[in-house]
Amino acid sequence: MSSTPRKKLSIGIQTFADIREGGYYYVDKTPAIHRLVEAGKYYFLSRPRRFGKSLLLDTLRCLFEGREALFEGLYIHDKWDWQVRYPVIRLSFADGVMQSRDDIDKRIRYLLRHNRERLRIDATQAEDIPGEFADLIRGVHEKYGQRVVVLVDEYDKPILDNLLDPERARELREGLKNLYSVLKDADPHLAFVLLTGVSKFSKVSLFSGLNNLNDITLDAPYATICGYTDDDIDTVFASELPGLERSQIKHWYNGYRWGGQEVTAVYNPFDVLLLFQKRQFGAYWFESATPTFLVEVLKQRGVFTPALTAWHSRPALLSRFDVDDIATEALLFQTGYLTLKGVREEVPNRPIYRLGFPNQEVEASLNEALLPVLGLSDDALDELILKLPGLLKVADMAGLETYFKALYAGLPHDWYRNNPIARYEGHYASVFYSHFAALGVNVTVEDASHHGKVDMTVDFAGHLYLFEFKVMEQLPEGSALEQIKAKGYADKYRGQGKPIHLVGVEFSRERRQIVAFEVETE
Repeated sequence: MSSTPRKKLSIGIQTFADIREGGYYYVDKTPAIHRLVEAGKYYFLSRPRRFGKSLLLDTLRCLFEGREALFEGLYIHDKWDWQVRYPVIRLSFADGVMQSRDDIDKRIRYLLRHNRERLRIDATQAEDIPGEFADLIRGVHEKYGQRVVVLVDEYDKPILDNLLDPERARELREGLKNLYSVLKDADPHLAFVLLTGVSKFSKVSLFSGLNNLNDITLDAPYATICGYTDDDIDTVFASELPGLERSQIKHWYNGYRWGGQEVTAVYNPFDVLLLFQKRQFGAYWFESATPTFLVEVLKQRGVFTPALTAWHSRPALLSRFDVDDIATEALLFQTGYLTLKGVREEVPNRPIYRLGFPNQEVEASLNEALLPVLGLSDDALDELILKLPGLLKVADMAGLETYFKALYAGLPHDWYRNNPIARYEGHYASVFYSHFAALGVNVTVEDASHHGKVDMTVDFAGHLYLFEFKVMEQLPEGSALEQIKAKGYADKYRGQGKPIHLVGVEFSRERRQIVAFEVETE
């Protein structure tokens, strides 16, 4: 048992002063903050929801306001000039849902008025929002004799809340563009600017010429500016670890990486804090906000779910995010459902990123959310949880065949007629893969492709299952199993001492059913 006294867990607390003064655990982010402030002036940072962006901004606010006592004992304390205090304008779009240009304009005016009152600035004479914001920045500079710090939290939330209604989303985007356009010409009055959010909308569509924003989202020096590292877990939270399996904490919640393979992966703070409070593993981050628009987009685009484990993308595509042009990989990456797994350069200075699920929580939870899209009802999910683990534990291959044939027989005809995913061959393999992944078992996709052919390994309860899927046209029966053997898929597993079950599964497109379920056990 650690001798370090336990502290309080800052679940949902985004106020730096409350954490520092209230006896809560705090992971010192001031080394990265100090580097950020010293290196430049205009920044943009994208991170998924509940990753500590709001706390980062509040820490910066307290730092620039010169609240020295809060930083005693932290890295930055003896490196900051506490005699200089900067006025801070703080804007946050985290609260509420706005559904029209009128809504967003009212919210912006409220935020500007609140900052005027807090900073004791006289009412503006401007009639438009750009004039009102410009007057505020200039007035604050004049009143306090120091350039102004502008911190914007959840800068994109009004747009993201309305992505399923593109016309409305564009309307809200124009309202925000009206606000952010002020920052470029306000340069003489500004000391530091940071905008944070989930997505990275293009500068052309949203920032209207504000091309001096330095996007640090994938910069290695700032890879851990939000989130907890393994070292943080083992040191800061050492007193919380007894009674929890350390390897499982890492398997469930670690793995978010922003940058190349050399950067440190991080944990989502929300997950870790709730784990330490509840003392049991759960999909806390995923369940905190149902990704309705994400599931709908994946459905409409017929995404081949096994491909999510090994998606490849050019860096430019990860940044291509706009109301009228949302790359699937950008959507999944920026919202936190995929993360960087590796980088390779076939051509110098033209890297290709390999994306995949960050951890067990995301893979299992997203696949469970996608099961209805794949035609599986809630009853089928209950049956999955109750029956499938038992069949796998005892390697009941006849039972597995019966189970999956019943599953496909239960897919309603309306689903095939109305669901875009049903129109591509890969949906057969997607049902299998997402089924296992949603259960939380160890699934490895060997060769994901968009052509409906995938080798999948399931490692569970001391057994290894190797699957090959084929959609039948002119192929002879047994070809799926023969391919597993011919390609030697089992070779690398034979030294593990586990029973290996080779399973060839063949589907008939016409009959919409499994027509062959061939098994060979080694």
